Amino acid sequence: MSVLWRISAIVGVYLLSAQALAVNCAGIPAWNPGTAYSGGAQVAHNCKTYTAAWWTQGDNPETRSGQSQEWRLQGNCDGCSGSSSSSSSSSSSSSGGGTCSAWVAGRFYNAGDIVSYQGNNYIAEHANPGYSPVISTWFWEPTSSGCGGSSSSSSSSSSSSSSSSSSGGGACPVWVAGRPYNAGDIVSYQGSNYIAEHANPGYSPVISTWFWDPTSAGCGGSSSSSSSSSSSSSSSSGGFVVSEAQFNSMFPSRNPFYTYQGLVNALSAYPAFAKTGSIDTQKREAAAFLANVGHETGDLVYITEINTANHDSYCDPNYARSTGFTANCDKGGVHYQYFGRGPIQLSWNFNYGAAGAALGIDLLHNPNLVAQNPAIAMKTGIWYWMTQSGPGTMTPHAAMVGGRGFGETIRSINGALECGGRQPAKVQARINRYVNFVQILGTTVGPGNTGC
Repeated sequence: MSVLWRISAIVGVYLLSAQALAVNCAGIPAWNPGTAYSGGAQVAHNCKTYTAAWWTQGDNPETRSGQSQEWRLQGNCDGCSGSSSSSSSSSSSSSGGGTCSAWVAGRFYNAGDIVSYQGNNYIAEHANPGYSPVISTWFWEPTSSGCGGSSSSSSSSSSSSSSSSSSGGGACPVWVAGRPYNAGDIVSYQGSNYIAEHANPGYSPVISTWFWDPTSAGCGGSSSSSSSSSSSSSSSSGGFVVSEAQFNSMFPSRNPFYTYQGLVNALSAYPAFAKTGSIDTQKREAAAFLANVGHETGDLVYITEINTANHDSYCDPNYARSTGFTANCDKGGVHYQYFGRGPIQLSWNFNYGAAGAALGIDLLHNPNLVAQNPAIAMKTGIWYWMTQSGPGTMTPHAAMVGGRGFGETIRSINGALECGGRQPAKVQARINRYVNFVQILGTTVGPGNTGC
């Protein structure tokens, strides 16, 4: 029943020399010291890509890649011509001739840096360690500016012509990144109008429906009534794109443990979940998450792993000893079990430890919380979705907001067992749920492959 996989040993590893093979790093997530990686996970860091040999968290792949260490060097990122420090300085400079430097996964970018990616230019709204330009408008925005030094003047003219006041004659002011907006302000962005649901320091209108909602109101004084109705409709769901009625429609026979409010309460753990990109992208991500957890739990019927004979099988002795337990996961006269629990069927002691550390909950000593607290249960599912790539090459979140498709989420959750024709019936069952759920939410399956 468990979907979190682990490779305990990698056979036939070839250590790459300084002349490592060039690798296309597009779509490979940048290494994050706060993220827990399972064996087989890929990351990019300082112009190189690495694969985790086993579970690891906080181990820098640049200094921990060797035959008996946590990471295996796979190759140099294609198009990356130097170290992060030297390449970063060239990337951040925009006084050149007009051609922007190509984005490189794993290279650090400062706010204001402009890069070229798949034929388009993007400007960094916030500093980031090399996230994909299409993963989130919090980090990157499309821009028409080149790299010839005109970005500051265009920003200045945009700023002077724009105003947060919505008392004009009908045309709404253009949204400006970094400008504070009050609840009720209406702006124009990429041909559509958006109303601020809550005050914010200039977040993108498409990053989250908590801060902005599309509106048909103009800027002639009718914004207050629109804001009132919109705000009241989103308050009970916390701005989540799935309503309680839709959730009930998706899971009519679910276990009472899995509550809609528990799901909504869990959203605070990862604000970017189902709130990144366009409204359709947000709906697709929510549908993809719910389709996968529905598959793992028999449509939210099962809370714990069905096969009780396996309940004592998820104790990694090395991790246990490193965290103060015996090799059998005993401590203080108590025997701990880390079998599958919750919507994503969280399993293995190292995953309970990593999820608990990320969420600020001691799940190593309290694993049953995942089967007792609806919000914590959902938080563990969202934790995996947002931070883990499993046997895939990216997190499920990155797959959906980056347009890679539902199939990539299957690969990241259980691809080692299901993808590549191994279990086509199970893959199709996931797809069927996803297709049903996007229809319930009023959108389409979107770009990318649905299968794997």
